[in-house]
Amino acid sequence: MNFFERQRQVRRLSTRLVLLFVLAVVGIVVVVNLAALFAFNATTADPGQLVGLIAIVTVATVVAIGLAALVRTLALRSGGGKVARELGGVPVPANTTDPELRRLRNVVEEMALASGVPVPEVYVLPEETAINAFAAGWTPSDAAVAVTRGALQRLNRDELQGVIAHEFSHVVNGDMRLNIRLMGLLFGILFLTVIGRGLARAGVLGGGRSRGNNNGGSAAPLALVGLALLVAGYVGVLAGRLIQASVSRQREYLADASAVQFTRQTRGIAGALKKIGGLSDGSELKSPKRDEVGHMLFGEATRASWLATHPPLVDRIKALEPSFDPAELRQLSQRWAAAPPSGRQEDVAMGLAPAAAPDRPHPPAQPGPTGHAGRVRVAPGEVLDRVAAPTENAYTHAAAILDRIPEPLLDRARDRHAAVPLLLGLLLSTEPEVRNHQYVAVAQRQGQQLADSALRAADDLRALPAELRLPLAELAFPALRERPDAELESLLAAVFALIHADGAINVTEYCLSRLLLAELAESLRPDSRWRTDRRKLTDARSAAAALLAILAQVGHPDRAEAERAFQAGVAALLPGTPLPYAPPENGVLALETAWPVLDELRPADKERLVAATVAVISHDGEMTVPEVELLRTICGLLHCPLPPMVGVSTG
Repeated sequence: MNFFERQRQVRRLSTRLVLLFVLAVVGIVVVVNLAALFAFNATTADPGQLVGLIAIVTVATVVAIGLAALVRTLALRSGGGKVARELGGVPVPANTTDPELRRLRNVVEEMALASGVPVPEVYVLPEETAINAFAAGWTPSDAAVAVTRGALQRLNRDELQGVIAHEFSHVVNGDMRLNIRLMGLLFGILFLTVIGRGLARAGVLGGGRSRGNNNGGSAAPLALVGLALLVAGYVGVLAGRLIQASVSRQREYLADASAVQFTRQTRGIAGALKKIGGLSDGSELKSPKRDEVGHMLFGEATRASWLATHPPLVDRIKALEPSFDPAELRQLSQRWAAAPPSGRQEDVAMGLAPAAAPDRPHPPAQPGPTGHAGRVRVAPGEVLDRVAAPTENAYTHAAAILDRIPEPLLDRARDRHAAVPLLLGLLLSTEPEVRNHQYVAVAQRQGQQLADSALRAADDLRALPAELRLPLAELAFPALRERPDAELESLLAAVFALIHADGAINVTEYCLSRLLLAELAESLRPDSRWRTDRRKLTDARSAAAALLAILAQVGHPDRAEAERAFQAGVAALLPGTPLPYAPPENGVLALETAWPVLDELRPADKERLVAATVAVISHDGEMTVPEVELLRTICGLLHCPLPPMVGVSTG
């Protein structure tokens, strides 16, 4: 099952989820209407009054649930960090020197680079001693990853990698959005209990005050309706929890398997699960909001099993290690009761970290994508299989990327003040004339001082290889998010100005700028993006043709060869449908109106578009390193994260 198939599965789950909740709401409406009819003695009323009462109660109930669910969903869409902070999360600085926190950030950065997504915000839940973690957010650009203090202290690096890989599976496969929808719908139903409690209390108090005036009966119906809302709300929440648990259990098995595929070893995630089973704290959280977020956690939030949001712990371990004996958990529990494990000490014992410093173990640095003279031999089908499916090679390559980026540049990317000029420097064109136009545009919007700093940063970045530019930009995202919203809005305007400063900007520089602009915008305003993923390819034909024509034109100077590359892409996109090769007159800027259209394609159609893009770029059977990075930025713009292309063969 590749990324696009998983996206279709998430859509089906979302549809089923909505239908199940609709059924739950219908049941609640029926119960509340029956209670209202009985409370107001309306069963003998004339049909007109009866219909009117039913209509009022139905509309009021549905509106209350809908508005509460909408408000909660919109609040959660303000970024994954909000969910983490609600649970008591504390952000981990990008430039932290604390050994445990540095290890966590290193693992998260490596996972993000290997997955082809921006580095998320990182949080620690300092009051939680159990082992647990979660990922939250509406898109990868506004995602946050949080781990408990217990996970930091008890897990070694391999185990922490397994847990973070599990969470990144949720990030890239669209589970975070599904989780937020679940939380919003559950809150909407739960809100009925709040209304019901208020009505019941008002009815009881009103009845007590008016009993002396023989008006107590007028308050009784209110109390009865309130009680019905209270009961119906709790029953609805129970049904919602069952739905939540059913959906979550399916996704957890997939995330465990993805983590193994990611790290290419089971001992990490299996070891983390064993520590949950062997330690007294397990994975249980103390936060009062634990039930609301239970479905998005790595481990079970409570010890209650009949509403479990995760598969049984033993079953998860056996799925990873078929020979696992549950008696091992009892042995581990006895051993750790006297001396709980220390992840840091285990790292030292296994040679994953020196005794005196928190350095991460790095594999030998790799020069980049494999192939002859910096070229990659690639088949479209293999690229599709790699979208949002990083392999061990990708993870190893990501760690090597961090080694290859000069330390001063890493320090600047992790610094909230230096990250802005560094990012602008990354986006400045290598063409002197274009760069001059861009410099003026930045100076007009950001000031002369920042423009000069960006120019110096561009000079420092001149020797940075093409395959390191996008990773460096992604590493700067956490530091950028720490800037005030007003500054980020100004930065968005500056990046937009860089794109439009001169029509001569090349397609690689344009796509990188556009990707970072989109990610910044989503990070700043995550609740402004409602992607439907339902547009048909036939409705986006002109936008897709423009993208393929531009890629064919820039990759093949000879027009005849460019047209052949374009037609190869069309054959992959719309077999049997002739499209003329007509590159837009305004070049890459024609794509400004194309991206929103293409990003809303259905998963199956988006899969065909990515295949067509690969067919154009690799028409000669190979891709250069810059072309690989161009493909990765295009996939990023389409929200199909493509990991580093390492070890791709012709198949």
